[in-house]
Amino acid sequence: MALQRKLGLPTDQRLAMIRNLVTSFLKYGKIETTITRAKETSKMAEKMITLAKRGDLHARRQVLSFVYEEKVVNDLFEKVAPKYADRNGGYTRILKLGPRRGDAAEVVILELV
Repeated sequence: MALQRKLGLPTDQRLAMIRNLVTSFLKYGKIETTITRAKETSKMAEKMITLAKRGDLHARRQVLSFVYEEKVVNDLFEKVAPKYADRNGGYTRILKLGPRRGDAAEVVILELV
Protein backbone atom coordinates (compact mmCIF):
# COMPACT_ATOMS: atom_id res chain seq x y z
CA MET A 1 0.00 0.00 0.00
CA ALA A 2 1.06 3.57 -0.57
CA LEU A 3 1.90 6.12 2.09
CA GLN A 4 -1.06 6.59 4.42
CA ARG A 5 -2.19 9.22 6.85
CA LYS A 6 -1.85 8.06 10.45
CA LEU A 7 -5.27 9.33 11.59
CA GLY A 8 -4.16 9.17 15.23
CA LEU A 9 -4.45 5.38 15.38
CA PRO A 10 -2.06 2.42 15.63
CA THR A 11 -1.47 0.63 12.34
CA ASP A 12 -3.74 -2.36 12.98
CA GLN A 13 -6.66 -0.21 14.12
CA ARG A 14 -6.17 2.23 11.23
CA LEU A 15 -6.18 -0.55 8.62
CA ALA A 16 -9.26 -2.15 10.20
CA MET A 17 -11.08 1.20 10.16
CA ILE A 18 -10.20 1.83 6.51
CA ARG A 19 -11.28 -1.70 5.55
CA ASN A 20 -14.61 -1.12 7.33
CA LEU A 21 -15.09 2.25 5.63
CA VAL A 22 -14.27 0.81 2.19
CA THR A 23 -16.64 -2.13 2.76
CA SER A 24 -19.45 0.21 3.84
CA PHE A 25 -18.73 2.60 0.98
CA LEU A 26 -18.88 -0.13 -1.65
CA LYS A 27 -21.98 -1.62 -0.01
CA TYR A 28 -24.03 1.58 0.14
CA GLY A 29 -22.40 3.75 -2.54
CA LYS A 30 -22.25 6.72 -0.18
CA ILE A 31 -20.94 7.38 3.34
CA GLU A 32 -20.62 10.39 5.62
CA THR A 33 -17.30 10.79 7.43
CA THR A 34 -14.50 13.26 8.16
CA ILE A 35 -12.43 14.65 5.32
CA THR A 36 -9.16 12.86 6.16
CA ARG A 37 -10.89 9.50 6.53
CA ALA A 38 -12.76 10.12 3.28
CA LYS A 39 -9.52 10.79 1.41
CA GLU A 40 -7.96 7.54 2.63
CA THR A 41 -11.17 5.60 1.94
CA SER A 42 -11.40 7.09 -1.54
CA LYS A 43 -7.83 6.05 -2.33
CA MET A 44 -8.42 2.43 -1.35
CA ALA A 45 -11.92 2.21 -2.87
CA GLU A 46 -10.58 3.38 -6.22
CA LYS A 47 -7.92 0.66 -6.07
CA MET A 48 -10.62 -1.95 -5.37
CA ILE A 49 -12.74 -0.73 -8.31
CA THR A 50 -9.69 -0.80 -10.60
CA LEU A 51 -8.97 -4.38 -9.53
CA ALA A 52 -12.62 -5.29 -10.14
CA LYS A 53 -12.41 -3.88 -13.66
CA ARG A 54 -9.71 -6.46 -14.43
CA GLY A 55 -12.23 -9.14 -13.57
CA ASP A 56 -9.91 -12.14 -13.25
CA LEU A 57 -9.65 -14.60 -10.38
CA HIS A 58 -6.48 -13.08 -8.94
CA ALA A 59 -8.09 -9.63 -8.80
CA ARG A 60 -11.16 -11.10 -7.08
CA ARG A 61 -8.97 -12.75 -4.44
CA GLN A 62 -7.04 -9.54 -3.89
CA VAL A 63 -10.29 -7.62 -3.31
CA LEU A 64 -11.59 -10.41 -1.04
CA SER A 65 -8.45 -10.10 1.08
CA PHE A 66 -9.27 -6.43 1.76
CA VAL A 67 -13.09 -6.15 1.73
CA TYR A 68 -14.85 -7.90 4.60
CA GLU A 69 -18.12 -9.04 2.95
CA GLU A 70 -18.23 -11.48 0.04
CA LYS A 71 -21.59 -10.14 -1.15
CA VAL A 72 -20.07 -6.68 -1.51
CA VAL A 73 -17.24 -8.14 -3.62
CA ASN A 74 -19.74 -9.93 -5.87
CA ASP A 75 -21.71 -6.70 -6.36
CA LEU A 76 -18.48 -4.84 -7.04
CA PHE A 77 -17.46 -7.26 -9.80
CA GLU A 78 -20.93 -7.70 -11.33
CA LYS A 79 -22.50 -4.21 -11.05
CA VAL A 80 -19.98 -1.49 -10.20
CA ALA A 81 -16.98 -2.49 -12.34
CA PRO A 82 -18.92 -2.74 -15.65
CA LYS A 83 -20.39 0.70 -14.93
CA TYR A 84 -16.88 2.20 -14.90
CA ALA A 85 -15.40 0.06 -17.69
CA ASP A 86 -14.66 3.04 -19.95
CA ARG A 87 -13.48 5.36 -17.15
CA ASN A 88 -9.77 5.65 -16.25
CA GLY A 89 -10.09 6.53 -12.56
CA GLY A 90 -11.90 9.19 -10.60
CA TYR A 91 -14.71 6.94 -9.42
CA THR A 92 -15.39 8.84 -6.19
CA ARG A 93 -16.55 12.34 -5.27
CA ILE A 94 -16.11 14.21 -1.97
CA LEU A 95 -18.75 16.81 -1.08
CA LYS A 96 -18.10 19.02 1.95
CA LEU A 97 -20.92 19.43 4.46
CA GLY A 98 -19.28 21.71 7.01
CA PRO A 99 -18.08 21.34 10.59
CA ARG A 100 -19.49 18.71 12.94
CA ARG A 101 -21.33 20.13 15.95
CA GLY A 102 -19.45 18.28 18.69
CA ASP A 103 -15.79 18.72 17.76
CA ALA A 104 -15.91 20.98 14.68
CA ALA A 105 -14.32 18.31 12.47
CA GLU A 106 -14.90 18.86 8.76
CA VAL A 107 -17.59 16.38 7.64
CA VAL A 108 -17.97 15.25 4.02
CA ILE A 109 -20.05 12.89 1.93
CA LEU A 110 -18.05 10.35 -0.07
CA GLU A 111 -19.99 8.95 -3.01
CA LEU A 112 -19.55 7.05 -6.24
CA VAL A 113 -19.65 9.21 -9.38
